[in-house]
Amino acid sequence: MSRIGRLPVEIPAGVDVTIAAGNVVTVKGPKGSLTEKFSKDMLIEKQDNTVIIKRPSEQKAHKALHGLTRALLNNMVTGVTKGFEKVLEINGVGYRAQKQGNKLVLTLGYSHPVEMLEPNGITVDVPTQTQLIVKGIDKQAVGQFAAEIRSKREPEVYKGKGIKYATEVIRRKEGKTGGKK
Repeated sequence: MSRIGRLPVEIPAGVDVTIAAGNVVTVKGPKGSLTEKFSKDMLIEKQDNTVIIKRPSEQKAHKALHGLTRALLNNMVTGVTKGFEKVLEINGVGYRAQKQGNKLVLTLGYSHPVEMLEPNGITVDVPTQTQLIVKGIDKQAVGQFAAEIRSKREPEVYKGKGIKYATEVIRRKEGKTGGKK
């Protein structure tokens, strides 16, 4: 039995979960609404204030889907109640970020500023010029947009310049040494 899959998903007060035909689950909460279509093989049941996911057999594919379905459903419930956020830091002389409406403008040492539009359901806060906070209710969308921002100038290992996650640790390398001629 999947350790994650067998855990029930608790539904907090103020959150409404509806399960439609074809395993289409809609979760509505104070921060918004999310809809996801899950595999038809999984058996999703709502009991009182919990959602229980069961698998039809012990096949390897069903075992994998069991834990995945439960994790995705739990992320939906967490997203509409608390939301998700990723914090990014910008390191480097002259590297900075600023917000212009729903557009994020990054100055990253290129000959031109890098402009990125916020996707629907995602907001980017810029508390300082060197810090970005990507927020939203969909965990996958928040992570994807944060990864796209990071990919514009990934951190390099010699000076640590670039965009990195706040929790990320960059392993630094030593530069060239003089050596003999």
